Amino acid sequence: MRRPLIVGNWKMNKTASEAGPFVWLLSDLVHSTDRVEVVLAPPFTAIHAAKQAMSPPPPFGLAAQDLFWEDKGAFTGEISAPMVRDLGCDYVILGHSERRQHFSERDDGINRKLRAALRHGLGPILCLGETLSEREAGQTDDVVLRQLTHGLEGLGKEEVRKVTIAYEPVWAIGTGRAASLAQAEAVHERLRETLIKTWGTEAAEGMRVLYGGSVTPANAGELLASPSIDGALVGGACLDAEAFARIIQSA
Repeated sequence: MRRPLIVGNWKMNKTASEAGPFVWLLSDLVHSTDRVEVVLAPPFTAIHAAKQAMSPPPPFGLAAQDLFWEDKGAFTGEISAPMVRDLGCDYVILGHSERRQHFSERDDGINRKLRAALRHGLGPILCLGETLSEREAGQTDDVVLRQLTHGLEGLGKEEVRKVTIAYEPVWAIGTGRAASLAQAEAVHERLRETLIKTWGTEAAEGMRVLYGGSVTPANAGELLASPSIDGALVGGACLDAEAFARIIQSA
C-alpha cells in the first residue's frame, strides 16, 4: 500500500516573513500526518523560514520548486541540488508545466535535473501534462508518455523507484477546471502500465502517481479515493491553510 502524498506548491507566493505564520497555522489545523505524507514547496527564499517554523518532529516535509543540474559554478541565479539539500529539502518539483511554458524547459534538460536530484538524495517529483489543444486532438497519451519516458531516460529500476510522478493537465492548472475522475484515472492507469512495461512491476508499484490541476477541498475526496491516484500536487488551494488542511484530511 502506497502512503498518500500531498504536496503544496506555493509557486511565487509568500515571503520568508509570511512563511512562518502560515506553517504555524497549518500545524494547528493538521493534527496528525501518520497516514499521509505532507510536503510544502515554498519559494527558495522562504524554505529556511518554513523549516524554522516547524516544531520537532517536523510535521511536514519540504520540497524545492526547481533546481539546476550542475552542483556549482558560474551559473548566476541558479540553485543546485546540494544547496537544496542543505536547506532541509527531501523533494524537488521538476518539469512543471509553468517551467516548460514560461522558461522553455525541455525533456532532456528535465532529465539532467532529475539525475542531479537523485545524485544528492532528493526525491524528484516529475510533472507531466497535456495542453487543451493536445487533449482535444487526442494526443494526451502520446504527450504524457513521451514526457514520462524522456524524463526518466537512462534510469535503472532502483533509481526509478525514488521518483514520484505528478500528472497535471495543463488546461486544469489554475483554471478551476479539474479533470474528471474518469479522465484522471485513465491517464494514471496508462502511466502505471508504461512504468510496469519499462521498469518492471516491483519498481513501478513502488512509485506514487499524483494528480494535480485545480485540486480543491470540494473535489479532493473523490480524486483521492481512487486506487489509481496516490496523492495530489496542490497549487492555489495550498495557499489557504484551512483549504489545504481539508485536502490533507481527505487523504
